[in-house]
Amino acid sequence: MKSSPVSRSRDIERQAGYLRPEHCAPPPPRTHSADDMWFIRDGCGIVCGVITWLLVFYAEFVVVFVMLLPAKNVAYSLINGAVFNGLAFLALASHFRAMCTDPGAVPKGNATKEFIESLQLKPGQVVYKCPKCCSIKPDTSHHCVFSRSSVCKRCIKKMDHHCPWVNNCVGENNQKYFVLFTMYIALISLHALIMVTLHFVFCFEEDWAKCSSFSPPATVILLIFLCFEGLLFLIFTAVMFGTQIHSICNDETGIEQLKKEEKRWAKKSKWMNMKVVFGHPFSLAWLSPFATPDHGKANLYQYVV
Repeated sequence: MKSSPVSRSRDIERQAGYLRPEHCAPPPPRTHSADDMWFIRDGCGIVCGVITWLLVFYAEFVVVFVMLLPAKNVAYSLINGAVFNGLAFLALASHFRAMCTDPGAVPKGNATKEFIESLQLKPGQVVYKCPKCCSIKPDTSHHCVFSRSSVCKRCIKKMDHHCPWVNNCVGENNQKYFVLFTMYIALISLHALIMVTLHFVFCFEEDWAKCSSFSPPATVILLIFLCFEGLLFLIFTAVMFGTQIHSICNDETGIEQLKKEEKRWAKKSKWMNMKVVFGHPFSLAWLSPFATPDHGKANLYQYVV
């Protein structure tokens, strides 16, 4: 009986000669701590990140200065202003954490003989080496690839995808912040669309000159652009949010879904998978981009076949 390509690959990777630890230079000494900021110097990603913040600031400007401040109902302005600005703040905070948090980068060049021996592998356990960064790959890790090129130039634990809008890979350590970012952007987009609709209704019933401190043509242009922005981002982020929650519940990253990779790890319940990403136990901290989740402890480098 012929063995499958996957089986042949695993048989080869069990052999010490395949790993070739002598071809890997010792990893460079760590010059930064785990608390240092992570930032990818990618021109495209930086531009996309800046555009994201500018679009949120534009929505803030239109909502506050075009719709809420000129409104005659003070309670309406205060309540909607507090809700919209609070959600916008959480969205930008989540974006910053997703962008500046190490997504779970595997140390470069750790495929050395000493490190492999320190794993104390048992019979039936294998390790995989990334030929691009010469690292021992933990389970579910993948080398960063975006548009056929590596932006982060690292293997990322539980890598889902590389997102240019957050200028970072979405992985084990920052997936929570990315999910919160998509959720809060979807919420402020929906909120903005509702307020634009109500403002248009009010302006059609009243004099356009009285419903805004800007001229009627300028008001219409600002509102139409906000409506287009809100609708576009609502659809995009809502779909992305749903996709992320589905992937988390099934304990399967986007790359694994595309490649249809076979799971080699213990299956957990959907609720447990959610707690692995957002933290143990369930609390309001799940909704906070300032709370760092506790992912639990596991031996990430051992595969059972």
